[in-house]
Amino acid sequence: MTEIDVKTDALVPAWLYLPDIAEMLDVEVTRVRQLVKEGQLIAVRRGENRALQVPAAFLQEDKVVKGLVGTLTLLRDDGFTDEEMLEWLFTPDPTLPGTPVQALGENRGTEVKRRAQALAV
Repeated sequence: MTEIDVKTDALVPAWLYLPDIAEMLDVEVTRVRQLVKEGQLIAVRRGENRALQVPAAFLQEDKVVKGLVGTLTLLRDDGFTDEEMLEWLFTPDPTLPGTPVQALGENRGTEVKRRAQALAV
């Protein structure tokens, strides 16, 4: 769990609280916390009460977006911090087009992972 700067926060259009995610996934909040701890989701402290929140784009219907976990693992292995991962995932890339997280949501994960791997070079 991390703190993020205003610039990175502004890139993410919508956020969800952990209890809301638990309800969407039909699991206990402790399971959502475990997903964060395992690095399958990125949670940051935001707002006045500094509550943990996850970008809404990480979830689609009742599951974690396909390809997100693998992409986060690649970026983490490349030495990215949580904040850097959020910035990369939510920064528009005209060659995709859109943002990497949008591409994941549109089932274009192979291209996103290829780009994430290229960052390590």
